[in-house]
Amino acid sequence: MKFIDEAKIDVAAGRGGNGAVSFRREKFVPRGGPDGGDGGKGGSVYAVADENVNTLVEYRFVKRYQAKNGEKGHGSDRYGAGADDIELKMPVGTLIRDADTGETVADLTAHGQRVCLARGGRGGLGNIHFKSSVNRAPKQATPGEEGEARTLLLELKVLADVGLLGMPNAGKSTLIRAVSAARPKVADYPFTTLHPNLGVVRLDDNNSFVMADIPGLIEGAAEGAGLGHRFLRHLSRTGLLLHVVDLAPFDESTDPAAEALAIVGELEKYSADLADKPRWLVLNKTDMLDEDELEARTAEFLQRTGWAFPPPDDRFGFDLNAPRLFRISALAHQGTQDLVHSISLYLAESKKLAAQQQAEPAAPVQTDTSVLQAE
Repeated sequence: MKFIDEAKIDVAAGRGGNGAVSFRREKFVPRGGPDGGDGGKGGSVYAVADENVNTLVEYRFVKRYQAKNGEKGHGSDRYGAGADDIELKMPVGTLIRDADTGETVADLTAHGQRVCLARGGRGGLGNIHFKSSVNRAPKQATPGEEGEARTLLLELKVLADVGLLGMPNAGKSTLIRAVSAARPKVADYPFTTLHPNLGVVRLDDNNSFVMADIPGLIEGAAEGAGLGHRFLRHLSRTGLLLHVVDLAPFDESTDPAAEALAIVGELEKYSADLADKPRWLVLNKTDMLDEDELEARTAEFLQRTGWAFPPPDDRFGFDLNAPRLFRISALAHQGTQDLVHSISLYLAESKKLAAQQQAEPAAPVQTDTSVLQAE
């Protein structure tokens, strides 16, 4: 199925049914009084996050969703039936914005999350509500309200714990194949990855995380060059970025250091928040170099990029702020287990820190009593 991460749709809720004007008509009851019931509520349109849906392709073909109107009221105190609501199933990670105002309507971040996109109109009041001591036979009722209607922009941002970042042919797809059950396309030419691929990396029955393989970036991606600019937003929801670099390119004219710096520049152009995310360096394809050449190329790469990777101090727990460097061969599965284990520790410590911050009580407000004492 083609991966679709953008769509534009129109949603319209149903109109409420009109209230009824009716009077009780029974034998031996000459003045039965008003008995007109209320109109039914119009159907609403809801968005529901579903983890079993992975793309917005359905909303490229069906662009309008109209709920039914409520039924009008009837005599004999009978109220009109309300119309059924419409539920639109969308992938977890879908951002919904109003196309006219730009306002964020909903951000679907959890399975089962349900958000109203267009609320149905309320039913009108029947004449039974207008009876009073001075108006015993009211002939008035109110019409049903119009339902909401709006044009919405749907934007899917992949939810993953770890995002792979790098130039085309850096080995990102090979890496996600090596550590998970995902099977993205792998070939010896650039841009083999045309859409994000998700893979679940499972260490044991109770320990796993989600890794996202994002299409390769090139210089100028933030302005629209190449394919990856359409998918940069998918990295915004990841907790950790792995910057994958091909340390042994086939083309001698390829400069890994220059390409790595170009990627960092594209992140900064696209989003400051994205550029500030924790990012680890992963030097790939090390199996193609002997030990001396590997050390020499690593040293030259770090010198030219200005990146420093002092040994992390994990004696008192996993250091979340420590920059980390990994040298792996995704194809030969060399060093991948150490990488996966470190990612697992990082995510566990991050969740623990987030839980502690949420549990901390708010600091008490300090009151300056010196002025009160002086008075």
